[in-house]
Amino acid sequence: SKVPTNLPAPKPRAKSAEKPDVSARQPVQADARAPQRAPEEPRVNLSGARVEIDREVLRSNGLIVPEEPVTGLLEEFRIIKRELLAAARRSRKGAARRILLSSPHEGEGKTFCAANLAIALSAERDIEVVLIDADVMNPSITRVFGIEEGPGFMDALADHSQNPENLALATDIEGLFVMPAGSRSARDTEYLASARTEEVLKRLTRGAPNRFVIFDTPPALAASPAAELAAFVGQSLLVVRADETSRAEIDDAQQLLSACPDLKLLLNAAKFSPSGRRFGNFRQGENP
Repeated sequence: SKVPTNLPAPKPRAKSAEKPDVSARQPVQADARAPQRAPEEPRVNLSGARVEIDREVLRSNGLIVPEEPVTGLLEEFRIIKRELLAAARRSRKGAARRILLSSPHEGEGKTFCAANLAIALSAERDIEVVLIDADVMNPSITRVFGIEEGPGFMDALADHSQNPENLALATDIEGLFVMPAGSRSARDTEYLASARTEEVLKRLTRGAPNRFVIFDTPPALAASPAAELAAFVGQSLLVVRADETSRAEIDDAQQLLSACPDLKLLLNAAKFSPSGRRFGNFRQGENP
């Protein structure tokens, strides 16, 4: 091909500008209209006394023993915790990491389920669980774990100078903390309904996005704490006993816990599942 001879002459190269004096630059002013990232909250570490849980006490109370081989009971609570973890991730709200367990009446297994759920959930990598005994009239959490009663949840609500993280007992089950019910008074219901409850719960999870709080509350139809706490949690499990709890009782308990946005039914002591699966104790998202 013929090479053209009329190409334009190259333009003279511009002289490089002198390097500006950095020391003379004016500081850049931030745009006040730009969205500002909220500073991260300092982490509140749980700093209560350390206690050891007798594994024989766990066995005698029918609870999961972390170091022992996988059992059917553990698998059942693994299924339950997966649903709760998934709901917490979908919500992305701090309240979804607060889980309340109650039942219509006594004897339906709420404490049994709360303790096993806490043990199963604490086995998750990088997750901490604070199991709070909110049944002041009949505290059971310390008994089923074989540890002594002491100051706890109600003391933190009644005394504003009390830091709740100091009342969360560190157990020798990695990731599991237990907070006793604490001192009983004639104003327990008023304390639970106060703004102090939200302050305490926020402090227990401040700066710790992987920390869950589980409440073992009194039966919903027998006392008011479950209904009061339902307004402060993001998930609730209503524990009912197979072939014993009536539909009317379930409906009444559901109504009392309706302040919680996500209420699930946990069927305890089920001996038969229509699907043939052993893990029939949990019905995801089912309204009682």
